[in-house]
Parts: sequence; C-alpha cells; structure tokens
Amino acid sequence: MSDAVFETTITSLPLIARGKVRDIYSVGTQYLLMVTTDRLSAFDVVLPSPIPGKGKLLQALSNFWFDHFKDIPNHLTGIDPEDVVTEAERVQVRDRAMIVKRLKPLPLEAVVRGYLEGSGWKDYQMTGRVCGLPLPVGLQRAEKLPQPIFTPATKATAGDHDENINFERMIALVGEPRAEEVKRTAFKLYSEAAQYAEDRG
Repeated sequence: MSDAVFETTITSLPLIARGKVRDIYSVGTQYLLMVTTDRLSAFDVVLPSPIPGKGKLLQALSNFWFDHFKDIPNHLTGIDPEDVVTEAERVQVRDRAMIVKRLKPLPLEAVVRGYLEGSGWKDYQMTGRVCGLPLPVGLQRAEKLPQPIFTPATKATAGDHDENINFERMIALVGEPRAEEVKRTAFKLYSEAAQYAEDRG
C-alpha cells in the first residue's frame, strides 16, 4: 500500500483550509477541490499518525451515498478532480477528491441517532436527555432507541469540540423553514440508509 497522505501539497491551486480530514483548494470562483486525506480525527482532535488508504475509503463511501441519494440536491459538480491539477499532482487527488460547488455551509451538523452512543450517551447519563429530548429511563449504552431522534450540533473547527444543541437553538441559527427542511431531509437520509443496511444484514 502507498504511503499515507497526512496533508496534500497542491501548489497549482490556492489552499483555502485544512480541516480535520479534508484539504480544500479554490478552483476559480465557483468551485472547490476537496481532498480527503488519511488524517485521523477522534474526539475533535487530529491525531499525529495517519492511516494509509483511509482517505480513499472515505471518498468511496461518500461517492456511494451521493449516488444512492442522487434525488436529493447536493454540491457535486461531476468535474474530474484530475482535470484541475497538474499532471504531477494527479496522484494526490486520485480516488480521494471531488470538485464541489462553492456554497456557504450551514453552521451546524444534522445528526440523527438511532442508537444511544457517543456524546448522546454522555448527555443521557448526566441528564436523561439528548439535545434536550427526554428519553426513557434505564436505557443502556448503544441500545437501539424507541425511534430515531434528531440531535443537531454546532460544527467546530479543527481543535474545537462540536456542541450538541437543541432544535430551538438550531432555529435561531438558520431560521425555522431551513431548520425544518434540514431535519426532514436528515430523517429521510437516516431511515433509507438504515433500511439499506438492515436489508443486507
């Protein structure tokens, strides 16, 4: 297996940002090149040892789900990432990048939980709630919830921690119509993906 890619060095395009996992470059005024590196992020911290091939696997998963949910509008352009870099730089983007529309992202993550785990489990242990939503008493870690719940979070930059928020705070951030649209779409994505996985064991 080839060496791990901790960060890219594409000099033919302006580097805009290095996130926890992705390096983002400007492609003109309308597009961005997003390169999925092999960096490992856990608990909102980038760890020093990358995992060879991780970025390619994450990109393949993204490609699969974007194709599966192609009826839901997204930011993909269909432009081949290898067409916007120099010949020498193509190896850095091959099978680990995509060209996307330059859009303003919402300042949050839309999280749907079907199981009580991660930060949701921590919240539940302390308060009996997750993002302000009351849950039945006595649930165990990783237990399937009676029904999926929507638990938005703020999107932290590298080095900071994502923060679970309630739906009312989400409405304050993006407005009620957009918040309802995001929630509805998140539930659709979760339920269809969960069914896809369940059908395959």
